[in-house]
Amino acid sequence: MPAVADDVVAEIRELKQKLGATILAHYYQEGEIQELADITGDSLKLAREATKVESPVIVFCGVLFMAETAKMLNPKKKVLLPDLKAGCSLVDSCPPEKLARYQEMLRENGRTFQTVTYINSSAAVKALSDWVVTSGNAEEVVRKVPADHEILFVPDQHLGRYLSEVTGRKMILWDGSCMVHEIFSLNDLLKQKKQHPNSKTLAHPECPRNILDHSDYIGGTEAMIKHVGGYAEPTTFLVATEPNMIWQLEKRHPQHAYLGVPGITCACNKCPHMALNTLEKIRDCMVTGKPEITWQPEFDRAKLVLERSLLNPPVAANVHPQGD
Repeated sequence: MPAVADDVVAEIRELKQKLGATILAHYYQEGEIQELADITGDSLKLAREATKVESPVIVFCGVLFMAETAKMLNPKKKVLLPDLKAGCSLVDSCPPEKLARYQEMLRENGRTFQTVTYINSSAAVKALSDWVVTSGNAEEVVRKVPADHEILFVPDQHLGRYLSEVTGRKMILWDGSCMVHEIFSLNDLLKQKKQHPNSKTLAHPECPRNILDHSDYIGGTEAMIKHVGGYAEPTTFLVATEPNMIWQLEKRHPQHAYLGVPGITCACNKCPHMALNTLEKIRDCMVTGKPEITWQPEFDRAKLVLERSLLNPPVAANVHPQGD
């Protein structure tokens, strides 16, 4: 790490002690940020860990919807996001007013449904939902939706399609997708598999079906780590998700080799929103106390959905939180 970066890290550590701050970082952050964090994880882990933080300040190194989730689940804490412009293509694909109109149209047509929403969504969309899921708990929640209800799954069509296949539940799929996972090349993946015939391919369920069909394991980032840890012998893994995930895999299980699916290591395949967070911005937000995630009106309803979905998994199939 360059000397300048070392200086910034030292400043951040000093500020953390001064403020009594806890730093949370998603696996898609740069390695130097993950190294600095108190807690790293996927969306589900970070959401749950946010509720356990005892320090008065949470510095969330991720994107806006994640910091909003941390605030909703821990409203008394001060939640800082290094760059307020760190958004998400999936969030952008599902404006709340458009979702509300579509839900109303379905009701007017006599459709009985529940809305299952991927956590990569705005607080306003979460407030319109019956359930909020991550890739880590989505299958569990989907299986609990009453059999006499259709499922409107928003906003990731690829994750929804994958869940429909593994659970057997038919779904109404929103036309959204992740800009990172959309661009993997099947032809390049097949070439790479030929070059490494004994390799195993790991793919995030946000990937399109053609990538999933040629993968040995499909799962969220936390599940990938656990899966890789089950291999005793050194193995080569082809990884189809955001490239910073490889840093975490190498740290946890260094005995294996990890290769990004072609295209994953170029700048165009990194999440540009996640990349907005830098060491300098982390330091600056701790100095100024801004940008801070403040409570919004839609947080009230969204908080209830989040708690029921992520902290208290559904236990009965006849729950109708949002109504038909």
